[in-house]
Amino acid sequence: MVFLWYGLVPILGAVYYRNKSGQFRRRFDELRMKPILDYRVYRQLGSGEGIFRFIGGFESITDGRTLWIQGENLTIPVSLENTRCWLLPMQQEGETFDPGAEAPEPIRWDRVSTLTEGARVFVGGSMQILDNRWTFVSSKETPLMVIFYDCPDKVLPLKIMRAWHNRNEYWNSITPISLFIGALSQLIIAYSFLDRPAFRLTVICAMIALFIPVLPMIPPGLLFMILYRRLAWQARKLRAYSDLARLAIRRLDTDNCLPGKKYGYAKFDSLPPEVKEGKIPFLIPEFSKERRNNIWHIFGDFNEGAVLPEEPIDPFACFGAIHGNPQAITVQYKIKAYTLEIIAWLALLTGIGLNLFFIRTILFLLWGINF
Repeated sequence: MVFLWYGLVPILGAVYYRNKSGQFRRRFDELRMKPILDYRVYRQLGSGEGIFRFIGGFESITDGRTLWIQGENLTIPVSLENTRCWLLPMQQEGETFDPGAEAPEPIRWDRVSTLTEGARVFVGGSMQILDNRWTFVSSKETPLMVIFYDCPDKVLPLKIMRAWHNRNEYWNSITPISLFIGALSQLIIAYSFLDRPAFRLTVICAMIALFIPVLPMIPPGLLFMILYRRLAWQARKLRAYSDLARLAIRRLDTDNCLPGKKYGYAKFDSLPPEVKEGKIPFLIPEFSKERRNNIWHIFGDFNEGAVLPEEPIDPFACFGAIHGNPQAITVQYKIKAYTLEIIAWLALLTGIGLNLFFIRTILFLLWGINF
């Protein structure tokens, strides 16, 4: 019972949660590479469907199922049927980079009308002719992604890539229910054998098992719990940084760039003054200090003959500096993150085992119970 309800079920929930978050980030990463739908592209649309992305402000909802998004020079309808909408938690004033940013929350499309007019909206997916007009439509093959947010457009990819790393996946929506069932099962076992002296040991073991979820919170295992939290947080931060490094290099594989611009990077043996002065941001804050290996990659849009890149017109193109090799960083940080997670769980299990041994010793000394 302890293994099933305190371990296996929450871990399966954690696997589901991590897989779900990975699918969300991969889908967004895929859609942010699609062509931007603007007035020029809209006028050139043919009779076939296509996959685009569009950014604008929330305008209204008509007939209860059509969302209208107003861009700079174009207003586009979005069919909300079979569409899952997401709400990115509001950005706090003065917010700094936080690899534990809150994950987007699913929001029912019939609640979208309660949002403030002008709220920023990102939509990506397939466009089809619906009711004699081009409309974003969701299908099983190409599901729409609709995200409401209040941060600057260029910040959205960074917040999405570091989102879902905000908490330990072990504590998910399934965990409280599973822990309750596990505790209830131990109470039932203890109560069933309470009036049977021959099963006194069974009752004691059941009562100890009842409190296993809180064992890491009491000394002497508390020190291992603190170590676990620190290592787990560091692992989540490294996973977020790995995603940010991949965010910069993914665009190199495509030619999706606005006319007259070329996305790429410049390589330097030392940190350029423009970065030190804050004109070019650090994509990974951990690399904001000088290092022995001073190889830097500066990502952005290049004009012909330019040495340093400039901030891309496309808000979803990365602009900033990364220390070292971005391709290697994505792999190294993933390996470090998984290694730290393993060490963290070993520390947690060690703390639980230490507390169980401590409780066993006390019981042995008090009642002379030999396990």
